[in-house]
Amino acid sequence: MVRTALRVILDAEPDLEVVGEASTGAEAVSVVRELRPDVVLMDVRMPLVDGIRATGQILAGMAEPPRIVVVTTFENDSYVYDALRAGAAGFLLKRVAADELVGAVRLVARSDSLLYPAAVRALAAEHARRGPAQAPPWMARLTEREAEVLRLMATGLTNAEIAGRIGVGPATAKTHVAAVLSKTGTRDRTQAVVAAYESGFVTPG
Repeated sequence: MVRTALRVILDAEPDLEVVGEASTGAEAVSVVRELRPDVVLMDVRMPLVDGIRATGQILAGMAEPPRIVVVTTFENDSYVYDALRAGAAGFLLKRVAADELVGAVRLVARSDSLLYPAAVRALAAEHARRGPAQAPPWMARLTEREAEVLRLMATGLTNAEIAGRIGVGPATAKTHVAAVLSKTGTRDRTQAVVAAYESGFVTPG
């Protein structure tokens, strides 16, 4: 029923097309590798192979993997955080409004500004380690400006908002964000912010 509702909503948009569906995590991995979609909406709780393992397998097994957004019933689901750590770009609640769903898919597909709801930050903060024994090497590699940008990313600001906050152009802000991703060894903004919380570089609150 959930898949049918998602398909109806997305297929009604002229610029979006649902190219496939899967009922288990194992099937999802197979379908994604065959059809190569731009965006995957992945339920975190599925039979045989759950959404966390499926996310990891898709991202590890494809040279150009799709952007994966996990879909869940509860925003405080611990499975969601595990999926983010596995490489998901963000998450949506199953009760999300139709226009928010469509907007989220378009946002993630563009790759210029990732879906990053406040709840992702809350989950990262909730599961962050307290007092890491050793700071990761990337901390020392960040410039003062890059460190500032990462902290602003952790508050959920977009590139344009970061640019306004630090007084530079959008292109310069995008360059700083790219440098942060490179130095932290993360693939996107969500992963960088999770790393920032887990390392203690950014603290909850």
